[in-house]
Amino acid sequence: MRIGELAARTGVSVRLLRYYEEQGLLETHRREGGHRRYGDDAPAVVRNIRALLGAGLSTSAIRDVLPCVGGDGSVAPCMLEVLEQRLDLLDRQMLSLGASRAALAGIVAAARREAAEPVPV
Repeated sequence: MRIGELAARTGVSVRLLRYYEEQGLLETHRREGGHRRYGDDAPAVVRNIRALLGAGLSTSAIRDVLPCVGGDGSVAPCMLEVLEQRLDLLDRQMLSLGASRAALAGIVAAARREAAEPVPV
């Protein structure tokens, strides 16, 4: 299928499909005249890419994981360690964000208290 058809079937822009190709995530074959042609499995591959991006994986991590992803989106156990590492990283980032939010909330609360106090004359 051509790139425009793949874009229409997946809801992903042509520009983004080209980016996926540049990142080594989406395989294409060039025909005469340089036109891209995608295999019948391309829509499933694009859906898997989108799902993995939505799960917070980088394109480089997706490049490693994608060969182990089935057409239904299931990931083979061979990638479990990579996915668990990413999950641990997200957990640490969430803890850090929680601490940052608490600190900022304290600063905002102090500023509100100060703003509410009458100014001495």
